[in-house]
Amino acid sequence: MSTVTVGIFGFVAMVGLMLLGLPIATVMLLLGIGAGMMAFGWAFFTSSASVSWGVMSENGLTAIPLFVLLGELLLRSGTADRMYTVFAAWLGRLPGGLLHTNIGCCALFAATSGSSVATAATIGTVALPSLRKNGYPMPASLGSLAAGGTLGIMIPPSINFIIYGSMTNTSVGQLFIAGIVPGLTLAGLFMLWITFSAMRSKEKLVTVQVPLSERIRLLRYLFEPIAVFGVVMGTLYSGIATATESAALGLVVAIAFLLVQRRLSLQLLETCFVSSARTTGMILLIVLGAFILNLALSLSGIGEAMTKWVTSFGLSRVALLMVLIIFYLILGMFMDTLSMMVATIPLVFPVVQSVGVDPIWFGVFIVLMCELGLITPPVGMNLFVVQGIRPDTGPVADVIYGALPFALIMIFFAMLLIAIPEIATWLPQLMRG
Repeated sequence: MSTVTVGIFGFVAMVGLMLLGLPIATVMLLLGIGAGMMAFGWAFFTSSASVSWGVMSENGLTAIPLFVLLGELLLRSGTADRMYTVFAAWLGRLPGGLLHTNIGCCALFAATSGSSVATAATIGTVALPSLRKNGYPMPASLGSLAAGGTLGIMIPPSINFIIYGSMTNTSVGQLFIAGIVPGLTLAGLFMLWITFSAMRSKEKLVTVQVPLSERIRLLRYLFEPIAVFGVVMGTLYSGIATATESAALGLVVAIAFLLVQRRLSLQLLETCFVSSARTTGMILLIVLGAFILNLALSLSGIGEAMTKWVTSFGLSRVALLMVLIIFYLILGMFMDTLSMMVATIPLVFPVVQSVGVDPIWFGVFIVLMCELGLITPPVGMNLFVVQGIRPDTGPVADVIYGALPFALIMIFFAMLLIAIPEIATWLPQLMRG
């Protein structure tokens, strides 16, 4: 059996075990250690201990619990409610009304949470009662929230970018910077679709009319999330701090705001700490499994053999990336985004490097594919999160139908990103310059 065949068989087996419900971390650890021991014997198992220690003590990964805790603090402190009030006043006047508010609020909350599921759940909980009260159709409402929530892993800070950077030795700071323009562009495309859809629809959606003086007064509620985002990205962009240090600074600013506003309590801290510990433990176990599997692939030569096999087809850069869009579109229908990302990077990253794809650009591309996976059935996580918090008991088909146009927009944007790579690379190059 050739090395390539072994690699393909191993990948299919891994996906199959995940679909059976086994935890992704367990699957990758078992396959990684099993493959390593088959190739190198007991020596691989003993050496995996030092690899595990090296991975878990890596400085870059310490940013994950800090960003998770930052998102938890802002999630449970009422920030989302105040943000929604502001965006409803400013964006609710546009054709499409409060649907624009969903996208705008998700984009700003994404700049502080780092999680798509948390963004969709938080903004959805705040928005859906108002949308239902004003008679908005459920498919459009649910779809805009599910799609807007995906911005949580594109607009920095993003946990997915941290994991990608750790697995590929790519600068997390530059990945964060690279995600800003694509994230905002994608939010803009979502809002353009909402405007176009509202203008051609015969169903008139309720718009929010708020006096200018009141809209200006409400802007003070945006100071807290913008300040946190400014501290995190400002220190990164200026080179003052690393991703971990900027996360710590953002956390200090968030806690300071809670102290000043007298919203900080021991109960709030306990809830945030426990939730953050659970989330961080899950993420780091998956990362550990991915590194062990990556080590087995590298030492056994499977990664190199797969790269040579793919490049032997003579695909151009554009053709290869178009194949990857189809590959991730199909994979995203059956796997959650974090599993899909850590399972494929060890195999896909060397291949795209061989055709000259920029690692920063590819980080944005693969996170975009993860976003697409969040709203593609049957395993689109955001679809079920939003369906779970809707105020009625309608069918899940509502949210699937509502999210479909946004999924098509993501595919279009992926092609646009391939045609104009500067969308993702311009800002990081400016930072380096």
